[in-house]
Amino acid sequence: MKQIFSVFIFVILLSIVARAQQADSSAAFTTTAIVAASKKISPYNIKPWLDIPLTIAFDGWSVYGMDVIYHRDPIPESEILLLNKNNVNRFDRPITNNYSEKARAASDKFFYGSMPLPLILLLDKKIRKDGLKIGLLFLETMGTTGVIYTTSAMIANRYRPYAYNPDVPMDTRTRGGARNSFYAGHPSVVATSAFFMASVYTQYHPNMKHKWVLYTLAGGAAVTTGLLRLQAGQHFKTDVITGITIGTLVGILVPRMHQNKKFKVAKLSLYPNFKNGATGFTAYYKLGKLY
Repeated sequence: MKQIFSVFIFVILLSIVARAQQADSSAAFTTTAIVAASKKISPYNIKPWLDIPLTIAFDGWSVYGMDVIYHRDPIPESEILLLNKNNVNRFDRPITNNYSEKARAASDKFFYGSMPLPLILLLDKKIRKDGLKIGLLFLETMGTTGVIYTTSAMIANRYRPYAYNPDVPMDTRTRGGARNSFYAGHPSVVATSAFFMASVYTQYHPNMKHKWVLYTLAGGAAVTTGLLRLQAGQHFKTDVITGITIGTLVGILVPRMHQNKKFKVAKLSLYPNFKNGATGFTAYYKLGKLY
């Protein structure tokens, strides 16, 4: 899980949302003008004294953990022969019959391709000036997923589905990495990266229409990766569900935890009044947070 990033930027949000209201005997409408309180304020707040050491620690542990779980000692053949698929819960049991190198290779493409995915944010002219800040935030986010995944794999030591499959070559079943089933790292990493991208982009563009498209694409990428891992016999269904859930939560929550509370907006509401032949407006001006 070696991340490559250098990313994105600063933004100013200016939009107008119109809505119609109706009150008793008079017609009314409200127009809300949203204006950033300061063009110099970013949606995200990074504390270098905390986030830099934390990111180094998380990413360092992730690299170390990946080295440990993927360089385990081989499993004795006698131990593999004792495995019985009937001991696997009913929900996961059918996956013990799966094995596909083609599906595994396809899932690797999603895995490695997802890491630099947030670089797409550079295409947005509004985001570039915050590149270092968002890059650090991405590294911290991916590091968080890496710590959770590698630690879980070290503790769980769950056999992969293919270890139960007698049709799989014994030299494959006895690999040390056959103990890394829980939880599914590939879909977790894809979910983390894809949902991070969706979350950050929509934070810089809070009034964009069809935000659901970005989140649907992110979820689709994670689910597709998970299905490929199932077909490959690399993980059980519970592993994949857990991995996607954790990856999604990390990808969304870590950026949200760094939201800048000083990034505020001014809201101006105008209510026209046409009672008794008179024409006028009632105005409300409210200062509040954008995020």
